[in-house]
Amino acid sequence: MSNYDFKKGNKCFYLGENEENPIAEITYKPTENGRVIIDHTYVSPQLRGKQIAKGLVDCVANYCREENLKVLPLCSYAQKLMKKNEEYTDILDIDNQR
Repeated sequence: MSNYDFKKGNKCFYLGENEENPIAEITYKPTENGRVIIDHTYVSPQLRGKQIAKGLVDCVANYCREENLKVLPLCSYAQKLMKKNEEYTDILDIDNQR
C-alpha cells in the first residue's frame, strides 16, 4: 500500500482533513449478501498519477479480506484495476452483478 494516511469513514476511505471534504476518496455500499460494491473513486487533479487511487482500492480490498466479504467494483477505475491484477482474485465478485 502507498505511504499515505488513508482514513476510514462512513462507507468510504479517504485522504484529507475530513470525510466531508476529501482530497481523494473511494466510496462503497455494503450489501446484504456479503458483498461490497465500489461505486466511486476520486483523486484531486494535483494528486493524480501518484498511485493514490490504487491505495484507496487496496484499503477496500483489505477491509473486505478482514470482514470476509467479496467486492463488486462498479466504479470503472476499480473494475479495471481489480480485473487485471491477480492480487484481488480472492475477493473479486464480478460474476454476480447486482
